[in-house]
Amino acid sequence: MFAPADSERKTTKAAASAADIVILDLEDAVAQDRKAHARAVCAEFLADCPVAERRRLWVRVNPFDSPHTLTDLAAVLPGRPGGIMLPKARGGQDLRTLDNYLSALEVAGGTPAGHTAVIALAPETAESVHTMGTYRDAPRLAAVTWGVADLAAEIGAAAVSGADGRFGPVLETARSLCLFGAAAAGAVAVDTIHADYRDSAGLRARCLRARQDGFGGMLAIHPDQVEIINDAFAPTEAELAAAQEIVDLFAADPAAGAIGHRGALLDRPHLARAQALLSRRRPS
Repeated sequence: MFAPADSERKTTKAAASAADIVILDLEDAVAQDRKAHARAVCAEFLADCPVAERRRLWVRVNPFDSPHTLTDLAAVLPGRPGGIMLPKARGGQDLRTLDNYLSALEVAGGTPAGHTAVIALAPETAESVHTMGTYRDAPRLAAVTWGVADLAAEIGAAAVSGADGRFGPVLETARSLCLFGAAAAGAVAVDTIHADYRDSAGLRARCLRARQDGFGGMLAIHPDQVEIINDAFAPTEAELAAAQEIVDLFAADPAAGAIGHRGALLDRPHLARAQALLSRRRPS
């Protein structure tokens, strides 16, 4: 969930939510003349949080095409956030550049090497649509998400979505490339925001479709969205039981390539999907 980094009240409220990751935002949520103030507030907020809590506190820095990225990183890395979100990522090379910066700052601040993970926000520009296959082996990459608002503005889209709440085919292409790029890189794909935070039904429908498509989560912009997202992406007890049954069948016959079960033929991809679903079981 995003929270403006220049508002201690909003970051405190976000941190108290059930969001898996809270993203303290130094980019879009902060006006140009408040960037320095936001860095100071963000750094102080991180320093005041218990060390164990900081693993779920991440920071969205400003993009590489701005003059702020290195200053942002230097300000927040001493607070040991769990990770950095890089907006408008142009491809795997941007993550390698970011890795160099993070490695130097970790050494300088006494942070264990590699402590800081990365979420790439791409595609978010027209350029980045063409580089989604370059994130394989990108260092520190934990997840990939995409930015519908900036992308729609850059290509001149008249609307972000239709009356039914679905993206049109052009933006849906970018969404699909985000999913494919994340899968190729072995990272979690996270779907973009649902901008109307009062539209609970629309958000839930978006979440269920995203989960069906293969996304592992969704970005939130308001605390009221977190419970809906968590609930929609959590496997049901029936799904967990069915997945466990498939895992148990293959465990009982490790040499089998395919197993007949309930009138269907289960093969190794079924096993992989079952194992992946079981790994998403939320702690009780």
